[in-house]
Amino acid sequence: MQLADRITRIEVSSTLAVAAEAERYRARGIDVLDFGPGEPDFPTPQHIKQGAIDALGKNLTKYTAVGGVAPLREAIVKWHAQQFGSGYAAGECVASTGGKHAIFNAVSVLVNRGDEVLIPAPYWVSYPDIVKYAGGRPVIVPTHATDGFQLRAAAVEELIGPRTRMLIVNSPNNPTGAVIPPEEFARIFEVCKRRGVWLLSDECYSHFTYEGAKPYSVASIAGSKEHVIVAGSLSKTFAMTGWRMGYALAPKALIDAMAKLQSQSTSNPTSITQYAAIAALTGPMDSVAAMLAEYSRRRTRILAGMRALPGVTCTAPHGAFYVFPNFTARLKDSDTSTLAKQLLDRVHVLTVPGEAFGAPGHLRFSYATSMERIEEGLRRLETFFAAASGASAAP
Repeated sequence: MQLADRITRIEVSSTLAVAAEAERYRARGIDVLDFGPGEPDFPTPQHIKQGAIDALGKNLTKYTAVGGVAPLREAIVKWHAQQFGSGYAAGECVASTGGKHAIFNAVSVLVNRGDEVLIPAPYWVSYPDIVKYAGGRPVIVPTHATDGFQLRAAAVEELIGPRTRMLIVNSPNNPTGAVIPPEEFARIFEVCKRRGVWLLSDECYSHFTYEGAKPYSVASIAGSKEHVIVAGSLSKTFAMTGWRMGYALAPKALIDAMAKLQSQSTSNPTSITQYAAIAALTGPMDSVAAMLAEYSRRRTRILAGMRALPGVTCTAPHGAFYVFPNFTARLKDSDTSTLAKQLLDRVHVLTVPGEAFGAPGHLRFSYATSMERIEEGLRRLETFFAAASGASAAP
């Protein structure tokens, strides 16, 4: 079969492939400790579910405007202004089928064949493939554990060339949990503005920051609107992953172009999801604080557990809900893809190899799971590595 060139340029999402692997083991009755998923283990809050129920009762199940109903777009821009101090109008907003959809559309309408897109590494697995699908070329901006995986403006500017079209920034970062300080984010913005490069800010994990850090958006900078694209998602903040609701904020001409593309692909986001999203954005946010408090507790435990493994180092995450330990000293002649397979086969611990994030030697562990599962997972990891060191019987 002859497939289109654009589909052969990309790979299946590594995180989704890991989820499928977990299902195969569970189908055999095996208790898999799954540290792979990037989604909250909390239920969607009741008032949000009620918003969908009410929409069903009112028969609000028809097509809507491609970019979402007007009350939703108004709720998005008002909520973003309240949370971050931005200043968008409803016409500068498009609702999409998840945050990934917003990123895909933005890249698709801005990146021409041969254009370069700067992507800091470690990166979310989908960024390079979305760029490749659009015909662009990912240019990787390295960050380092010794610097807390911080993206620096100087590193961005060094790699900007004549074909650079966009920089994608994800803070808090998946997979490292790194959070860019506002002052450094401002410097990064100034570089992009001066060099004529779009700054696409993925704010998926915006409300999960630790040690007193406040949620931040580069869109709060005065004069940023003409140079910034915000890609937002309700998935993590409101425990709504399966609802598929995201949005983009950008200059109206760009929003209109994204809506045009969306009109010929998915059309509108699911109608009842839109009304649930309105309930989320206009209702109480107590659930967000409760999730953050629990994530903070789990973060402390899993970070200590990883650092207790001989030969393993782990940079503290300052946001999101992942740890990204370095297993290089334990790999010998193998890689983390091999190590991840061994962990699954021998002790039934599922994780995502660092190669998927542009960071060989690392594994990503999500702590969006119960404390009991974290404790059992750490116990199994201790057993595995003790056996690998010859300190105990094989698992």
